Amino acid sequence: MQASLAAGWFMLSGTAADAHAIVIAAQPNVDAIVSGASLPIELRFNSRIDRERSRLSLVRPDGSTAILPLKSDVPPDVLISRASALEAGAYRLHWQVLSVDGHITRGDIPFSVGR
Repeated sequence: MQASLAAGWFMLSGTAADAHAIVIAAQPNVDAIVSGASLPIELRFNSRIDRERSRLSLVRPDGSTAILPLKSDVPPDVLISRASALEAGAYRLHWQVLSVDGHITRGDIPFSVGR
């Protein structure tokens, strides 16, 4: 399961030439169905990232986007945030990070909030 998860993240984050920081673990998982109006978010990467130049946003079911604030006191290979005021529907967690090797990678994690 772990190998297939890493392979899936690799495909989401781009080609081999530009995939320098790859998500290796995520909460929520790809295509997860979660419940509740508040959701903890944690993305772990295969390398250190520059948190000051990294972004995390939530695309809501209506297409609007909210920038999520990043927690600052976390390990150098992790992004942590929290999404709130969630209603039932399909969401996308969009991430963009700058790895310490100077390359930007980005990807999306689709998930749904159930009733």
